[in-house]
Amino acid sequence: MKVLVSVKRAIDYNVRIQIKPDGSGVVENGVKHSMNPFDEIAVEEAIRIKEAGNAEEIVAVSVGPAKAQETLRTALAMGADRAILVESDEDLEPLAVAKILKAIVEEEQPGLVLLGKQSISDDSNQTGQMLAALLDRPQGTFANTITLEGDSVTVKREIDGGLETVKLTLPAIVTTDLRLNEPRYASLPNIMKAKKKPLDEKTADDYGVDVSPRLEVVKTTEPEARQAGEMVPDVDTLVAKLKEKGVV
Repeated sequence: MKVLVSVKRAIDYNVRIQIKPDGSGVVENGVKHSMNPFDEIAVEEAIRIKEAGNAEEIVAVSVGPAKAQETLRTALAMGADRAILVESDEDLEPLAVAKILKAIVEEEQPGLVLLGKQSISDDSNQTGQMLAALLDRPQGTFANTITLEGDSVTVKREIDGGLETVKLTLPAIVTTDLRLNEPRYASLPNIMKAKKKPLDEKTADDYGVDVSPRLEVVKTTEPEARQAGEMVPDVDTLVAKLKEKGVV
């Protein structure tokens, strides 16, 4: 079986986000980027599936700027076999990315597609679900555990009320959550080997996909500053303060 993993180049989670002066978005130039953490978990899970003998090939895919090659090289260093970069300097919406991934899936015919449940850059949490809808394939989102059994995959997924288990017939789409695994670090020898692994460069036009935006960002602002807390001497004062603020 072939496993296809989607990865995204995002602003590193340790970086403090800054808003552009005109409010049109966030500052990205000169800011450290890395693989989206949820996608890193997806890559790790694909590698574990292959190590368990349930997959023969892992294909990493990214849709983004030329610098996303670095993100794909990281996936290759972790253990992916080859990569595909669909280059675009535009900030593509989830639907456009899902349409591009659909075309790649139809070309590659993987038995399983893994994606991070969301990107920390926009937290849309839409691409995996849209891809499943476009392909008309079963989906398991927010995966906490993934178990392959012949021609099916069992996904234990995290929901508001706890955990839900679904069994999907392959081929299927699965999005990964934080508690699925702990991604490995790429070793120096594997980083060197990754430089020689194949990485194909494509464009959205190669797949006949229209990536014209359908949404417009009106304004981007920082959240309101959190107010400082207040120490009270006893419970009675606490209750009085809560009543004063209309909480109770």
